[in-house]
Amino acid sequence: MATAAVTALALAVGLPELAHASPDQPRAQRSDDLISPVRPDSPGDRLPPGWELTGDGADQHLVWHAPEPVPMGNARVEFYAGDRLLGRPTATDDQRTFRLKLDGDGVAAKDALGDLQALAGGRRLDKSESPAPPRDAASAPARPPAAEVDPGEPGTYRTTRGEYDLDPVKLPGFPAKVEMRATVVGPVDAPGKRPLALFLHGRHSTCYKGGQADGSWPCKSGWKPIPSHQGYLHDQKLLASQGYVTVSISANGINGQDDSAPDGGAQARSSLVRQHLGRFADWAADPAKAPGAVRATAPADLDRVMLVGHSRGGEGVNRAALDSRYQPPADEDGYPHKARWRIRGTVLIGPTIFGQNPDPDVPSMTILPGCDGDVSDLQGQLYLDNTRGVGNGSALHSSVYMVGANHNFFNTEWTPGQAKAPADDDFSTGSRPDPVCSPGHGPRLKAEQQQKAGSTYIAAAARLFVENDDEVRPLLDGSGKGAPSANPARVLTHAVGGQRTPAVVPGRSLKVTGGTLCDQTASGSRGCLTSGAKGQSPHFASFEVSPDPGRYALAMNWSRTGSTMSVENTRPVSLEGSDALALRLIVPPNTKGTKLDVTAVDASGHRAKLGQVRADGLPGSGYLASYWAQELRVPLKDAARTGLDLKRIQSLELTSRSTSGKAWLMDAWGWRPGTAEVRPSQLARVDVGRLQVDEGDSGVRTYRAPVRVTGDGNGKVRLFVPGTDPGKYTVKTVTVRPGDTSIGVPFEVKGNKRYGGSSAHEMFAKTISGAVVGSHHGGVYVREDDPMPKVTVKPVAAKVTEGKPLKWRVQLSEAADVETYVGFRIERVSGGKELSTKDVDKAWIKRQFDRKQTPVRPLSKVASDPYLPVEIKAGKRSAELSIPTVKDRVREGQESVRLRLYTYDENWNERRGPVFTGRVRNAS
Repeated sequence: MATAAVTALALAVGLPELAHASPDQPRAQRSDDLISPVRPDSPGDRLPPGWELTGDGADQHLVWHAPEPVPMGNARVEFYAGDRLLGRPTATDDQRTFRLKLDGDGVAAKDALGDLQALAGGRRLDKSESPAPPRDAASAPARPPAAEVDPGEPGTYRTTRGEYDLDPVKLPGFPAKVEMRATVVGPVDAPGKRPLALFLHGRHSTCYKGGQADGSWPCKSGWKPIPSHQGYLHDQKLLASQGYVTVSISANGINGQDDSAPDGGAQARSSLVRQHLGRFADWAADPAKAPGAVRATAPADLDRVMLVGHSRGGEGVNRAALDSRYQPPADEDGYPHKARWRIRGTVLIGPTIFGQNPDPDVPSMTILPGCDGDVSDLQGQLYLDNTRGVGNGSALHSSVYMVGANHNFFNTEWTPGQAKAPADDDFSTGSRPDPVCSPGHGPRLKAEQQQKAGSTYIAAAARLFVENDDEVRPLLDGSGKGAPSANPARVLTHAVGGQRTPAVVPGRSLKVTGGTLCDQTASGSRGCLTSGAKGQSPHFASFEVSPDPGRYALAMNWSRTGSTMSVENTRPVSLEGSDALALRLIVPPNTKGTKLDVTAVDASGHRAKLGQVRADGLPGSGYLASYWAQELRVPLKDAARTGLDLKRIQSLELTSRSTSGKAWLMDAWGWRPGTAEVRPSQLARVDVGRLQVDEGDSGVRTYRAPVRVTGDGNGKVRLFVPGTDPGKYTVKTVTVRPGDTSIGVPFEVKGNKRYGGSSAHEMFAKTISGAVVGSHHGGVYVREDDPMPKVTVKPVAAKVTEGKPLKWRVQLSEAADVETYVGFRIERVSGGKELSTKDVDKAWIKRQFDRKQTPVRPLSKVASDPYLPVEIKAGKRSAELSIPTVKDRVREGQESVRLRLYTYDENWNERRGPVFTGRVRNAS
């Protein structure tokens, strides 16, 4: 499938009636209540309020106008038709208009005009959702017993704070340079070299002036950069008191330019992180050259580095950890040098994971804020789930579900009342309070409480990943322990990796009875969550394309006590050496007392009941991603004494002990205490490149999308390539080996001598096993090398008697292969009487502006932006603009209408053209 790219040329200079056409609809008609007019050629295709479908075929656009500016956030805005992803639109500077170029056939939106949705992180933007709150919203989970240590307690070291601001750096694909600015907090009296913790904030507004904020870069004159990097001082001070050197780096220059980056800026953020680490390596070799803020604290030990990333910063530090072990392609990298440091772990706070390819060999802790209003699908859960089976499983990956926490308040510079620049609470449900997450309701945390809990768990990760302190592990690995410093926050955890042995991992090879192997991302009967489910599951966050095979869970749905789901492996598995069986089990939000007996059956048919698990649902509402798996354990030692052969476990059984209920088993593992030594796997690294080619004048040429394989092992990945149905992809499983260049996907490009717009043949990659993926999105991008046709506008009937239509002919210098658009804006008439709404056909007013004739007003005031688009269909050379006038019985003088021609460049910046005047004489 080829997707036409947005292209336009500015108005030709010096030719008053000659312009370059825009191949795209220049600007959707807007009315005050944001209702889209019905197109004359499609009277039945009324879109929901705020939406407009413009054009046809290869040049179709879907446009949504937000009633309020959409705050600049970390989750990407996405357009859906039902459950089908149409794509990710481009926003205008005011963050109110979003435009998406549809596929070549343009059928994706037409198939579901009544079910269009604008989403961000799974959250509906274009419609105020008002799900009925649960009758009894679940209270916060009970406070867990305290762990043996409390990492939230301050250490004994005195601390110092400083800033450095170095020369900005150029990053690939970004026109403007990116700042090298950071806040350093570290100990002043700690002995020897100290571990280093680097913080990277997420995507937020970049500049402010008074009560205004925007996403520009560099900042406009009189505006200041928002100091997002100073928002983690509370975390830095705690770690510094415990002996860590900390540095929090600024990334406004990326935030202001990453809207067009295919990976959402992940590679750029990785480059920036490694630029700073590279400077620390330089300063370690020559301390005298370090900035004063660095010299004032203890020297950093670059063999013990932890990275902390918030939101898109989380995806950035994950990529930086990967890039530190396997270098990315030099032409895409802003730090093309080998790492002189070692990443011991990452902390990811409400992170994005657009590529869904986590680093399996670097231990991680992911904080999932239960009231996240930005990355509201909590897709960061996949930093755990998608590591299963990829590497050797020695690295621990922890998920920390923090009930009542929102997205922004982990950063004080994003928190109202604490921030220097404008800030807001990202969780909002409008006028109807949410029973769980609206301030003052349920378990919702105050800003200071959330920040204290975040600091505590960041410090816990540092002690486990950097210092190998096993005493802190029960706070992170699903053992059900808590840290008093995090109170009153209620925090639940589960984990994968870290010495766990797989017992059940859902897949097609399993034999399932009494339950269902469900597809995490499918809809309908095959899907894990039905359309009636109130809320989302972080485990089931969607990928960029569909289908997305290989993602399964095991679903139970029972209506009587004693219902059993049996799950049988193809081959027996060994749980020898494990102390317990750990299940990651989802139960519906707000439910109480789900009980399941757990039984194991060995290859000889010997059965042993291991114990019973009990779970209450998390606090939830229709807005929240609270279908999250809790870790529940049953002991194995007693079963071994009854004769169960732990070396050859064939199947597991879950039997209901409550009268009715639902549950989803994500997986089951053999668990034993202790912190495993992290053993790096031998993995291949795969990067999908972007090949740009010219269309050519004739013939058919075949180009291969570049796929680069490096690393030190062999693996398997899935390649998603366009299928025959628009919007659908075909999935291919390929084996990858370092240096192999044979897996590039071929695409055909047809050349001609007519303008048709640029196009893209896109592909995606995800790992299965034995490989990591850096750049997951690429393909062949075809530049249109034929000039756009020029436009002339000629009057056909610019002086008429009332009752006859005013007409102008818009003509191309030559036909194009795509629809071509120009537009006219109605301007105020000075020095005469202006045509009014009563002087033109009322059906035309309704069709064009969704307005009525009354009250009578000049045509230039019929709507807030009275704009008349003209479409010249593909293969045609002309079209007419017609304004139908009507006769009246009023004797009046000549009336006129003034039309300004507009075209647009590739960024939808307006280019003013000449004015055309129509005059209407009285008929009587």
